[in-house]
Amino acid sequence: MINARNIAIASMLLVAGLPATAQAPRITGLAQVWYTQMMDNNLRLNSTRQPSSSVFNSRFNENGFTIRRTEIKAAGSVGDDIDWEIMFDPTITGDPVLQDIFIKYKMPNKIEFRVGQFKRMTTWEGLQSSSDLMLIERSMLARQFGDVRDRGAVASIGFGDSKGLNGRFHLGAFQGDAGKNLDSNPQKDMVARLEMNYGSNHQFGAYTLQGVSNSADKLDNLKAVTFPGDKAPTEQQVLNNFDKTDQLGAFYRFQTKQFHASVDLITGTLGRVLPTVGAGTAPSLNFHKTHLDQQYFGYVGTFGYTFGKHSVVARYDYLNYNSGDDWYTTTNPYKITENGATSDYTPEYNEMTFGYTFAFNPDRIRAANIKINYVNRTSANFLRPRAGQTGEQGGDTIYACFQISF
Repeated sequence: MINARNIAIASMLLVAGLPATAQAPRITGLAQVWYTQMMDNNLRLNSTRQPSSSVFNSRFNENGFTIRRTEIKAAGSVGDDIDWEIMFDPTITGDPVLQDIFIKYKMPNKIEFRVGQFKRMTTWEGLQSSSDLMLIERSMLARQFGDVRDRGAVASIGFGDSKGLNGRFHLGAFQGDAGKNLDSNPQKDMVARLEMNYGSNHQFGAYTLQGVSNSADKLDNLKAVTFPGDKAPTEQQVLNNFDKTDQLGAFYRFQTKQFHASVDLITGTLGRVLPTVGAGTAPSLNFHKTHLDQQYFGYVGTFGYTFGKHSVVARYDYLNYNSGDDWYTTTNPYKITENGATSDYTPEYNEMTFGYTFAFNPDRIRAANIKINYVNRTSANFLRPRAGQTGEQGGDTIYACFQISF
């Protein structure tokens, strides 16, 4: 496994071997300490309906302190045409600590080519630096679909007037949720993204991703899940679908020194987010996967106001993992009876987040600040009732984040 010591040594060797024309690397860093406080015991004592990372992706398991991020980044250039960047986070456990590593080649006519490991160019908030987030935790939409690193290559071309309307079009290929691991299949995700700017205040655009399963198609032992219901697809139909996955989204951001307003929308086919095809053995049929072509839809809206050292922020966050209400059974599979009452576990989630930030230097908010966030999960349907409770359950959280960056 790659560790921080090995990366540091490799970085120093890389810098030492750069030619004389290369600029000295810029070293930057980010440290965040989080404190999480549950508003009641539901989030601590109830079991989740399913692993939180697969659908309801949030950190709501226990009260306490977390060293959330210790990002160290080195970036530089070789001459005028080649840029490079390496970023790692030693706090990561159970996964390689190397986050980003890429080389970017700049060519005539505003054409660029980037290859390495980085985020997959989807959503707006997912691509923003962790140090610049107005709220402590990213939105559900960004956590699930945008804040995902993968290995691949992207070609892009810029156009327009830098002081007026301008933009950049990106076209890329990624391994497809293989992330920081070696690719085991010949399939690649294709991503297209259009980013537009009007002056410095307005940014907007759209993106799409098209992909399939991560399972190697050269294997002759692919297995498919069996959906319940009289109209369920056959095993061959599931195999032929091969966990078709797609995303289609759009975003808009308005930013001045005082005001921030942004909206991000996404829809698509759930596909391998909850997989139905596996090598050797079929994946476990997830409770929330009820249809082969299951669609999702989500949006998030954020408004913030900054005055001096203080910022206040509000965000509404919505994500529905079965926006078409599709299933093969004759009755709604999300409604089940437990503890003498009917619980509805439709994977439709809402969050309201209210935040306050105190910046020690109002000219460089990211340099040192303290954030306090209250997360109101208005959809109380992601936890099961425990003894003495009836119906679906949920709960709210207060987060505190202490940040420095350099």
